[in-house]
Order: sequence, then structure tokens, then C-alpha cells
Amino acid sequence: MTEFIQHLVNGLGLGSMYALIALGYTMVFGILQLINFAHSDVYMLGAFFGYYVSKFFNLSLHPGYGSLSAALLCSMVGCAIVGFFIERFAYRPLRKSPRINVLITAVGVSLFLEFGGQLLFGADPKYFAPLLEPGEPIFIGGVQLNRIQLIVLGVSLALMLGLQFIIFKTKIGRAMRAVSFSHTNAALMGIPVDFVISFTFMLGSALAGAAGILVALTYPKIDPLMGMMFGLKAFVAAVVGGIGNVTGAVIGALIMGVAESMVIGYLASTYRDALAFAILIIILLFRPAGILGKNVKEKV
Repeated sequence: MTEFIQHLVNGLGLGSMYALIALGYTMVFGILQLINFAHSDVYMLGAFFGYYVSKFFNLSLHPGYGSLSAALLCSMVGCAIVGFFIERFAYRPLRKSPRINVLITAVGVSLFLEFGGQLLFGADPKYFAPLLEPGEPIFIGGVQLNRIQLIVLGVSLALMLGLQFIIFKTKIGRAMRAVSFSHTNAALMGIPVDFVISFTFMLGSALAGAAGILVALTYPKIDPLMGMMFGLKAFVAAVVGGIGNVTGAVIGALIMGVAESMVIGYLASTYRDALAFAILIIILLFRPAGILGKNVKEKV
């Protein structure tokens, strides 16, 4: 039983990182009905922003909450700016084009960020210096927790609660929900649709940047292609929960993280990547709209 709880705790930590990326996928889909394949590479940029900020200011020489907060903030701001430029110059000109055009553009932006990252940062993996001392492990009834796990869980939870507050308790959040319902009706009500869409991209990209820092803290090796598999799993998590549904994205991500941890603990780590595709196939067969998604009839 102790071993099961240990894997469960590990899975929740992993799932919380998936959730930060999955939320970006689901928010953009809810607003534009677009799968932003470049989102996983924004997460990769978040890790590199943190890496170079840490290197420039020598944050790793003074590990602590201040250094972590500085890297996290810089990464979120940098990724938010990248998200703005992606929406403004790649997606907005194609907003009235056929969906296949936008989909191909999303794939193109993803490849541009991946191989542009290799050209700019180098293809070799880089070691992400610790911004926080791991400290002594904490044992609760035989279950081991370390400081990094607690920080990852705490930061992820705080960011997800902050997102919920923005969406459901603020004026911009009401505007986001209105635009998600109908661009035309929202514009008729005086809502600046372009601004709301840009804000949504920036908000989702900032969460991806935070995920990049948290993943780099947990697995301190980063490279320009790190977003491919991690981002794919986060996308699967969004689909499992019901893409377009914020709560569903979090639930799907936690399911993905716990399932992956259980597979690693009880089977073999070689199956961890195949698990995402297996879960995706099962969901598409038995619940295509996802756990909290709704079947919507579309006239074609």
C-alpha cells in the first residue's frame, strides 16, 4: 500500500506539470477551435528562458525561493510575449481561412521553433542548474516527499487556481467565455475579440513557460526537442478531459500523470510513452468528447 501511495504522489506531481501545458491547448481550442501544435515548443522556450536568465544572473549560486521566483517570472513573461507574436503574425491573418490552412501553419510554427531552437541554443542537451536546494526528504507514513515535489505541486496548484479566478471571477474572464461562445455575438456586445484572443494565447503560453521551469527543476536536462513528447502527452490529457474544458484538462492531466507513474512503478519505464497513445485510443473509442466534453453536432 505504501508503494502504491508513493507512485500516486509521484503521478500527481507529474500530472500537475502536464496540466499547465494542457490548459494552454484547451483554452486556445475553446476560443478558436484550433489545435495550437506550437504550444509544446513554447514550453520548451520557457525552460531555455529560465536557463539563460539563471546563467546571466548567476541564480544557481544563490539557490532559494527568490532565485526560483525570478526565473519563473522571467520565463512566464518571455513565453507570454512569444505567444502574442505567434497569434498576431501566424494565426490572426488566417482566422477566416479554411481550418486546414491554420492547422498546417500550426505545424509549421512548431517545426520553426524546434529547429530554430536547435540553431539558436545548439542541439546538445544542457544541464539546468538547480535553483532550489533539494533539502532532506520528508517521510509521511513511509511515503517519501522531497522539497522539489512539494514546490512543483504548490506552484502548479497556485497557477491553476489563479487561472480559475481569472476565467470565472474577472471581467477579462467573462470576455473570454463570451468569445468562446461566439465571436460575432461577443463583438456585437462591444467585446474586443482580437484583444481577448491575444490575451488567451499569452495566458496559456505563460502557463507553459511555468511548466518548462518546473519540469527543468525535476528533470534537469533540457534540449530544443524536449517539447515533442511532453507536449504530446499534455495534448492527450486535454483530449481525455474534454478539450475546450478547463476543469477537464486538469482532470485528464492528473489521470495521465498517475497512470504513467503506475506503469513505471509496476511494469517498465519503456511503456510510459506508449501509454499516452493507448489512453487516447480508448477515449476516442468510448468517449470521443472526453470525460467532461460535450458532443457537438457540426454541419459540414
